[in-house]
Amino acid sequence: MSLPFRLPVLVLSLLTALAGTLPAGAQQAAPLAVVASFSVLGDMVREIGGSDVTVTTLVPPGGDAHVYQPRPADAKRIAGARLVMVNGLGMEGWLDRLIAASGYRGPVVVVSDGVTPQTMQAEADHGHNHGHSHGPRKAVVTDPHAWQDLANGAVYARNITEALAAADPAHADAYRTRGSAYLARLKELDAWVKAQIAAVPAEKRRIITSHDAFGYFGRAYGIEFLAPVGISTDAEPSAAGVSRLIRQMRREKIRALFVENMTDQRLVRQLASETGAELGGTLYSDSLSPAGGPADTYIGMFHHNVPAMAAAMRKN
Repeated sequence: MSLPFRLPVLVLSLLTALAGTLPAGAQQAAPLAVVASFSVLGDMVREIGGSDVTVTTLVPPGGDAHVYQPRPADAKRIAGARLVMVNGLGMEGWLDRLIAASGYRGPVVVVSDGVTPQTMQAEADHGHNHGHSHGPRKAVVTDPHAWQDLANGAVYARNITEALAAADPAHADAYRTRGSAYLARLKELDAWVKAQIAAVPAEKRRIITSHDAFGYFGRAYGIEFLAPVGISTDAEPSAAGVSRLIRQMRREKIRALFVENMTDQRLVRQLASETGAELGGTLYSDSLSPAGGPADTYIGMFHHNVPAMAAAMRKN
């Protein structure tokens, strides 16, 4: 079911002028109630929104947005929101039905609006893709993990800032001030990531992960990522595809192998057993850690992932 009220961020800016014509008493004084689809977006909205927003995240930290099963309470949360933030790019296939069922008629902001999507070839008969598939049937699919490139994260932040300002013009200046400060932090982080990866010899920059969540990261920072499962965690790897990946790991002596916090670890552990590779730890890709964990913010996710990646790649 398509959403009748899904609006580009630029269209939302028109709400600012309209809302500004309301009497002062008609503008809601309570914090803006925002629903974000998953934890990465929820954190970005909190950073930019500050005390002027209350944020509810549907898919909790540690959850998998690809295969999330909504609950009745989620529909109630959306019904009570004034703004809904989603990633788009095919990430939340379950969300359109949930929003329609909730009765929500407010704006739905696609925070990836303006990002240049990457596509990948997946083997159409079983959804597997590790970048070197040779099956006779292939499909081109959109990679939704755009936030893994910090330049795209900046696009997300700008869209979130303008959407909040449009929905809550009384606090527009505060949103834009916090948004500018957050963008400066992302720019600094992007330079740090590039420096960390540049210190790893180019021929060693190969990593195995649970599923293809790091395509944007790999293109932005010069790393080749391989995975036994495609861009969605509900894809099933084929025996032939896993065998090809094992042979490639042995042939190219790839030792950088990671599990992801929201995926089944058994297949990656099988790869380690078959090839002698050592697990480099846990990467955070589609989901943050719970509060107080090693990657409980979007920025913290990079601070956790990047040193672990660099250390593991040096062993290749």
